[in-house]
Amino acid sequence: MSLGWRAPRRIWLPPVPITEIITDTLIKRSPSEVFEFVTTPANWPMWHPSSVAVRGPGADHSALVGEEITEDFRVAGRSGTVTWRVIERIEPNSWAIEGVIQGRSNGGVVRYQLAPTGSGTAFTRTFSYPTPGALFTFLDRLFVRRRVRAESADAVRRLRKLLESK
Repeated sequence: MSLGWRAPRRIWLPPVPITEIITDTLIKRSPSEVFEFVTTPANWPMWHPSSVAVRGPGADHSALVGEEITEDFRVAGRSGTVTWRVIERIEPNSWAIEGVIQGRSNGGVVRYQLAPTGSGTAFTRTFSYPTPGALFTFLDRLFVRRRVRAESADAVRRLRKLLESK
């Protein structure tokens, strides 16, 4: 009989499914202009229909890695508050934020990618979010994903229209 140390048994858990919504557009503005605008959280309610309000020390400028912004949102009929933390900034090519929704560990990741084109900027917005549990996965497939995709497409259209009208 051994009284020595034994490694704990590991329980295998399947990975949490991730939904990814990708929307893109061409904007007749330079990448640096688009980058500055989209990475300034105070601008989000102007173009993203899900963004109700933003606040925090990182909200009034193009947010830097490590800065946090709090956003009140309404996505697919659901309201809440998310705290975003900037996790990547490669100006003017990419920027990413990771969210925590009211104490949950993973509220998703939003990534902006920008590339120069002959007439302006190719802008891509990717929203990735977890669908933990069978019920949420079912609801996501049934109607949440479709609504989030429509809201994201509307947001990118509004962004293009707003920036091209300036």
